[in-house]
Amino acid sequence: MVIPKSDQDIKVMKQAGKIAAQALDVAGEAVKPGVSTLYIDKIVYEYIKSKGAHPSFLGYNNFPASSCISINNEVNHGIPSKTRIIKEGDIVGIDIGVFYKGFHGDNAATFKVGNISKDIQQLLDVTKESLMLGIEKAIIGNRIGDISNAIQTYAESYGYGVVREYVGHGIGKDLHESPPVPNFGHSGRGRRLEKGMTIAIEPMINMGSEEIKYLNDGWTVVTMDGSLSAQFEHTIAITDDGPVILTL
Repeated sequence: MVIPKSDQDIKVMKQAGKIAAQALDVAGEAVKPGVSTLYIDKIVYEYIKSKGAHPSFLGYNNFPASSCISINNEVNHGIPSKTRIIKEGDIVGIDIGVFYKGFHGDNAATFKVGNISKDIQQLLDVTKESLMLGIEKAIIGNRIGDISNAIQTYAESYGYGVVREYVGHGIGKDLHESPPVPNFGHSGRGRRLEKGMTIAIEPMINMGSEEIKYLNDGWTVVTMDGSLSAQFEHTIAITDDGPVILTL
């Protein structure tokens, strides 16, 4: 069931989204060679708590950390660890959710570590741009499939694989609400978009095949072919004035 949000709800969600965005900035600034992913997770936790908020992911379905930190061929849900050390040339995806005053905000970005090749930079640029193209389609009267198709068409025009198993989602009082927001699909299909809907759009794009597999930790998802993967995400509200990004 889709739960439209009031103007006041969206105002609070924007506050939660701002904290999530700030926490993501703090995490991104800490992404440097020699730093452990556990250290980054610790500063994310401390920052979120300092704002009177709570990390959405901590304890969610027993997830053991405040952020998902995924490196190189890891698609998502990487568990922070003191032995997972960031190296020069890595790309590091960080996904952070915040619960504040009864509502969630969810965002993600992929950061480069030092110098990377033009091909890898292109993967990051295309994934981020696919997110923005999807957001542009999030207007009243459009359908979920319009968002999905915009993301898929752009990413696949570069020969990239669009992950099927993980998709965006509605968000509000619960971290994951209806409707699902796939990163692939056909224009003109799916749930019609209405004023007050709040959704998290999060393309996960692989440099190679879209196929994935799971590691033995029960959480970490990696590309089947070992290719690099990138993720970007914003929480948005659908309003009379068009899509409003809440995680800024």
